Amino acid sequence: MVASPVTVPNAQNTQALKEVWASIHLESCPYHYNFHMHTVCSDGKLTPEGLLEQVLTIGLKGFAITDHHSVRGYQIAQRKLDEIRLQKPETCLPHLWTGIEVTSNLLGTEVHILGYAFDPEHWVMEPYLSGDRPSGMDVYADNVIDAIHQAGGLTVLAHPVRYHRPAQELIPAAVHMGIDGVEAYYAYGNPKPWKASLKETEQVKKMSEVYGLYATCGTDTHGMNLLQRI
Repeated sequence: MVASPVTVPNAQNTQALKEVWASIHLESCPYHYNFHMHTVCSDGKLTPEGLLEQVLTIGLKGFAITDHHSVRGYQIAQRKLDEIRLQKPETCLPHLWTGIEVTSNLLGTEVHILGYAFDPEHWVMEPYLSGDRPSGMDVYADNVIDAIHQAGGLTVLAHPVRYHRPAQELIPAAVHMGIDGVEAYYAYGNPKPWKASLKETEQVKKMSEVYGLYATCGTDTHGMNLLQRI
């Protein structure tokens, strides 16, 4: 039996993602969109199939699986979505974009850069899809951002207020390197149920407006429930 092909993102997917991000607000996550989730393909507890089941139950309109240095979770979930679409063409299904979270070095600080809607088959992504954090020159944020852009994708600085260096320094530096967005709506402190932290959200949202960045949202789920972080 021949396996179903996995849908490969293209420029239309990138444009669609930009349009979605332009509409993101405080209430978008976790019931409408979620752009930061992990599976057992990196350090999460959910299988890709289990994650997709919750996505469909919640009724998300669009999402991305952002495993660390792997697109295996995305590939499994996309294949399952394609199978459902073939079996039940009348079913309204959410859009799944490629996603990844890359450990990077920005201003001498370890940060995480999220990549979306890139072509996972592009050769430039090889150093970032090995399952391990990149090394050498590949770890530097400017090279990570450039690689994802070359592969046709968009880049976002994850949870900007969670690092050892202030967001007021990291975000401008990332902007200089060509970052497309910041994860503005994020739940610091792991509240249950998930809810974006208002103080940090306001701070990052204002900076996104100053620098003309997209403001994205995500639960950063590592556990068994997409409505929580852990």
